[in-house]
Amino acid sequence: MSEQLNPPTQIDLSASFAGLKLQTPLVLLSGCVGFGEEYTRVEGFSNADIGAVILKGTTLEPRMGNAPHRVYETPSGMLNAIGLQNPGARHVIEHILPHLPHHETQFWANANGSTLEEYAEVARLFDDSPVTAIEINISCPNVKAGGVHFGNNAEMAARVVAAMRPMTKKPLITKLSPNNADIAEIARCCIEAGSDGLSVINTLVGMAIDIESRRPVIGNISGGLSGPAIKPVALWKIHQTRAVAAKHDIPILGQGGICSAHDGIEFAIAGSDALGLGTGLFYDPLLPAKILGELRTYLGNHGLSSYRELVGTLEV
Repeated sequence: MSEQLNPPTQIDLSASFAGLKLQTPLVLLSGCVGFGEEYTRVEGFSNADIGAVILKGTTLEPRMGNAPHRVYETPSGMLNAIGLQNPGARHVIEHILPHLPHHETQFWANANGSTLEEYAEVARLFDDSPVTAIEINISCPNVKAGGVHFGNNAEMAARVVAAMRPMTKKPLITKLSPNNADIAEIARCCIEAGSDGLSVINTLVGMAIDIESRRPVIGNISGGLSGPAIKPVALWKIHQTRAVAAKHDIPILGQGGICSAHDGIEFAIAGSDALGLGTGLFYDPLLPAKILGELRTYLGNHGLSSYRELVGTLEV
């Protein structure tokens, strides 16, 4: 990035998202920082650099998760198949949320389920909690439909949102999968069903093979591919989704390979109202502060006084 010649006196790095005011556009993504308390132990990290933390994916009842191996590094990325290991929504609400620093940043839940009824009940439970929003992971398989994933079908995805909408007054943010033919159509259906925001994108499906044993490395055979390798796909999916989201004044949490301020700026230009950090945190746990510093410089060098002025400025 170019050297800043005339530093601006004031750069506003706050973000607006689904009726919420975020102190910065950076959001720590679900599954990458546990239930929030783990990350605060990293020396040099400050919640002041974070707009929100999305808690680990939570189901109604406790889950043990998948058999190992669960994580595997790939060229420019990472495969994971944790399997939603979590202690259940009631435990999270009663024993984890009370100990989080809600005065320092926002915490959002990540709701998962295998049936519409389970999604709805998780939303109801989190509605009476300190979380300020609920992200919906629609990549879960619907057990009543033979394991078909909710996120791969527009009608099924919309039914998840519709089931949760009456159960909470908190903003609902639907996490969209890139593993489908028409992400814009799924976005439209979720918005019309009551989604207040969109997370774009979830991981891509991938696998790795141990050439000595000739077996999959991941115990679940396939896993979710994240990291820099999926960044071009994420940018394209955000571009595809932006038009329908803007039409309904729905914000996008852009994610998928953001590992630098340059990456984040690309996502903002493509239409990301907030920026999700995930796998990049494994490379550098102090990434948020570095991104904010370089983002502030970039905005000043380009005559912009706020992050919001940069969002959706792609020229095509």
